[in-house]
Amino acid sequence: MLFKLGAVDEIQQSASEGAGRRLVGPGYIIGVCGFAGVLAAPWWVAVAALSWLGAGAGAGALLLALLLAGRKRLGERARNALVAALVLAITAALAPALTAMPGEARRTLAVAVLMAAWWVSSAIPIPATSLLPLLLLPALGVMSAGKTAANYANNVVFLFMGGFVLALAIQRWGLHRRIALHIVLRVGTNPRRMVFGFMLATAALSMWISNTATALMMLPIALAVAGSLRDVAGARGSGRPGQENVQMSDFTTALLLAVAYGASIGGLGTPIGTPPNLSFLRIFQILYPDAPGLSFGQWLLAMGPLVLVLLPLAWWVLVGLAFRLPRARVAAGGDIIAGELRALGPMGAAERRTAMLFAAAAVLWVTRGDLDFGALRIPGWAGLLEDWLAGPFSAAYLHDATVAIGVAVASFLIPGEPDEHGRARALMDWDTAKGLPWGILLLFGGGFALAAAFHEAGLSRYLGESFAAVVGGVPPLLLVLATVVLLTLLTELTSNTATTEVMLPVLAGGASALGAHPFLLMLPATLAASCAFMLPIATPPNAIVFGSGAIAMRDMVRAGLWLNLLSAVVIALGVYFVSAAVLGVDLAQVPAWAAP
Repeated sequence: MLFKLGAVDEIQQSASEGAGRRLVGPGYIIGVCGFAGVLAAPWWVAVAALSWLGAGAGAGALLLALLLAGRKRLGERARNALVAALVLAITAALAPALTAMPGEARRTLAVAVLMAAWWVSSAIPIPATSLLPLLLLPALGVMSAGKTAANYANNVVFLFMGGFVLALAIQRWGLHRRIALHIVLRVGTNPRRMVFGFMLATAALSMWISNTATALMMLPIALAVAGSLRDVAGARGSGRPGQENVQMSDFTTALLLAVAYGASIGGLGTPIGTPPNLSFLRIFQILYPDAPGLSFGQWLLAMGPLVLVLLPLAWWVLVGLAFRLPRARVAAGGDIIAGELRALGPMGAAERRTAMLFAAAAVLWVTRGDLDFGALRIPGWAGLLEDWLAGPFSAAYLHDATVAIGVAVASFLIPGEPDEHGRARALMDWDTAKGLPWGILLLFGGGFALAAAFHEAGLSRYLGESFAAVVGGVPPLLLVLATVVLLTLLTELTSNTATTEVMLPVLAGGASALGAHPFLLMLPATLAASCAFMLPIATPPNAIVFGSGAIAMRDMVRAGLWLNLLSAVVIALGVYFVSAAVLGVDLAQVPAWAAP
């Protein structure tokens, strides 16, 4: 999601092209409107506008002074965005509607909206904005520097880091490409089955590998298949060439969207599949330190059914609703995939060892904790070790991050293929590991620090009670659906990770104030953040396939709108009835560890 905000800037730049340098830009207009709106609005309007919460007056004045000192060096759009955020910050800090809020909570609120506004506008790079808690939270007396910094290095951050090292090893030796080609070849070669094959292969990889990397890997294969089929259709000729061209265009669009949508949907299935999932795990841990955590296996069992429903649903939207594809078999498609597989050659030693390491990681992740299937309960290996080993060892000391880092270290020890000079190489080297998305790690840290400040200052409880006062009479299932729709719409235009990290503490407090389990709003919001399918800037996979130039905007919007609506219903119903049952929680009750 780090790509989308640059795209937003390009759209805004195009809209203002030719306007020249102006004294009053869009940022100033937003700021003035925010100032007037907050002063005039009742308290519940301010609460409803949580995504525009402001910074404290003192910090805002300091940052505004620094901004004005360097105004000649800033572009107009960046300057407008920075000033608008600071105006909103100061306005929120001084608004009469918020005077009842405790001082620490008010200052935390200030930091939250300053960060949210800069994340949304990309006024400065997202990772740079994510460093603000290290400066502002200690300076404003909300949290000590040590407590704040601890949020940038915790078990969830290292789970992501270790998982990404494994993903880089898989990509280094080409294992991901071989897996994808085998899946596509075995699903079938008529247009509808090929679309499903690409979607299934992309989703399967995206559960374990970055959805961005998965989409980048699958896109050239999809384009090659579509191009070759177009050449075959042109050479064969047709009595109705116009109709044939339309069918090929629809097939190409559906195939590329299958890659984008498969990457987003597949990421829902595992904790490491997409960053919002990891954000949920850590923020939940911060807000409810006494709560039992969700293991890798529990997440897979609870969210896997939603993936299994969303994949065929997305496929049906593409081949039966948005683009009506024929059922006839296309022999050339299978030949192309088979040719790609032959070009890979037989599996080498490094590829086999990487596959074994990947399988070991998956098994260790899934089986670390107990797996409860109702009548059947399978004990996890961590608990068995605690029973078998005497001494101070405890299963509670282990985390999925332990497995991730263990596998990552092993990848630097296990030999791979020798290089062209015959020198030994491990499966992973540091030059490859430098490709880790360090910016996302900082984004995690900033969001976790903000969530910790929400908890420390009591802001989650305050906002949650205000939220509950507004929506208290809404039926729970309807509230879940509204939350999913809201998060989906927000993430069509903003970073899904940043949006999740800002909204989850508020939704957690709201659920507790309503007398419900925190999962009632937190889980569907987390999943919805990865289900924005309508716009190119919504997700990196969307941007990648749209950037190929083979998809029209209207086609992506048409298919994405249907899928947004259907996925909102699936997520709301799935979490409310299926995931809650799998996890054994009652969403209508506040557990003891979450009681106010």
